[in-house]
Amino acid sequence: MKKYHALVAAVGIAVLSAGAYWYQREPIRPASEGRSDATAHGPTSAPRPAGAGAPAGGAGARGPVAVEMAPVQTAILSEAAQAVGSLRSRQGVMLRPEVSGRVIALGFRDGQPVRKGQVLVQLDDTLAAAQVRQAQAQLSIARANHERNRELLAQNFVSQAAVDQTAATLQVAEAQLAVARATQERLRIVAPFDGVAGIREVNVGDYVGPGTDLVNLEDVSSLYVDFRLPERYLPQLQVGQRSQVSLDALPGRRFEARIEALSPQVDAQGRSVLIRAVLNNREGALRPGMFARVDTLLSSKTDALVVPEEALVPQGGKQYVIKAVKAEGAEGASWTSQRREVSIGLRRAGQVEILQGLDRGDMVVVAGHQRIQRDGTPLRPVQIGERGSSAASAPSAAGGTRDAQRGTAAPATSGTKVAARN
Repeated sequence: MKKYHALVAAVGIAVLSAGAYWYQREPIRPASEGRSDATAHGPTSAPRPAGAGAPAGGAGARGPVAVEMAPVQTAILSEAAQAVGSLRSRQGVMLRPEVSGRVIALGFRDGQPVRKGQVLVQLDDTLAAAQVRQAQAQLSIARANHERNRELLAQNFVSQAAVDQTAATLQVAEAQLAVARATQERLRIVAPFDGVAGIREVNVGDYVGPGTDLVNLEDVSSLYVDFRLPERYLPQLQVGQRSQVSLDALPGRRFEARIEALSPQVDAQGRSVLIRAVLNNREGALRPGMFARVDTLLSSKTDALVVPEEALVPQGGKQYVIKAVKAEGAEGASWTSQRREVSIGLRRAGQVEILQGLDRGDMVVVAGHQRIQRDGTPLRPVQIGERGSSAASAPSAAGGTRDAQRGTAAPATSGTKVAARN
């Protein structure tokens, strides 16, 4: 049995060795011969030219680069500085008595307008009024004595010294009457200017001492807005400059203010300057103490050259753009690329100001910069929004070439011409 197994194994090894030897002697057929056999029964196609399968957005022999363009336009650009501040009344005061006394009358209503000189708080002046009458009586006696002595002096019945003494007594009596009247006047708290009375702090019958808060008075016909700006803006600030004020309490509304004063001193800690602007409050919608956002107009340009921010190509600390130059009379692409260094200014809402390097009406590339390797690259402008379909243009171009090889005319790219004109 063991001999039988050994014989079968030897025969199998011999068969495998013979198969391996025959396979090694079989010649390897070339790939071109295989392709000719595969296409022997199929249609014969012309050889595809070099670059036919390349994307349409390539450069050089691959065709013009598909890019988006935008013209250099003019716009009104304004440079403004933003700050926050607080509203203050043009005139505001907290009324306080200079002497002590008891409140016997209030001459105003809370929150109501008052006139200059109107009595707002009356303190008890009974004693002061009595002192005024006493001073008036003493003054009357002193005046009478002085007049009598003057008459006697004319008749040589009294000396000049007696007349001088009565004259001094008369002056003292006049001074005492003035003091009594001033003391009585201090018991009457009057409005120093036209304004609006606040909420009273005292009631009738309250006893108040010197310096006690009675009521605040605010002149809100016009308001101040105080804010600070960095010191670098000082050369661009001046009295009379316009500002726009917006308030969180009144969303959607803007008020015009005018700079009235600049502080002569710069804050050494914050390096900022205090600015005071005045704004009208005819409607009475504004109140002192409100939080305000202030936009101060520093400069304005009515014919600034602007391009989309996407057109900028920063490199090495400089800013460049790809200018599209129209090649008149050239065959193929009618636009070529030209790299330009530009100087930029203000940036506003997706646009950037061009100070140097471009002129009004120039066309610049805003998308597709990465496929432009050198100046003079042919460009094919596409409309905004077609950028996503430009990737699919490569298969279409390749398909169009194959159709041409089969004798089918490819459709004309009239859309490219329309985009170039626009």
